[in-house]
Amino acid sequence: MVLLLAFSRVVDIVTTAIGKSVSWLLLAAVLISAGNAVIRKALDISSNAWLEVQWYLFGTVFMLAAAYALLKNEHVRIDILSSNWSKRTRDILDLVLHIIFLVPFASLMTYLAWPWFWLSFRSGEISSNAGGLIIWPAKLVVLLGFGLLLLQAFSEIIKRYAVVTGRIDDPREDTAGAMPPAATEV
Repeated sequence: MVLLLAFSRVVDIVTTAIGKSVSWLLLAAVLISAGNAVIRKALDISSNAWLEVQWYLFGTVFMLAAAYALLKNEHVRIDILSSNWSKRTRDILDLVLHIIFLVPFASLMTYLAWPWFWLSFRSGEISSNAGGLIIWPAKLVVLLGFGLLLLQAFSEIIKRYAVVTGRIDDPREDTAGAMPPAATEV
């Protein structure tokens, strides 16, 4: 279990570094969007490439921050039933659902994203829009995003198992001992 928890810590460090880093891409997307709008209105010139860069940046943030949202327990969930359950029951439910839903889904998406990306990369696929960009970087981000989500899922399973079996204190608890609120609660 010590090795698994060490693996989990490494995954958490990588996920945190990536999650915090990609947040800056939102600023870049906003600045590009604003600059493109000003240039388009003031000088009546533009390019589809600018729009596609914005999409690439936003997609990169979405894909690479998903694992960080899981790490921070900020993913969207509906807590109508589970808010009335004990913490132990919620932990067990998280453990089981990560195993039967999240890992298979993230594994399948990673598996399917590889040939999708590789074909695009090998062929030099370009957007069909006039002035469009090459597409493989966006497809690579999908592959990396699901791969990182899969690693973070394994990290969460390790931590939930360790918490449920009493081997570690819950790393999601704050100093007062309460769970942080989910991003969306009903």
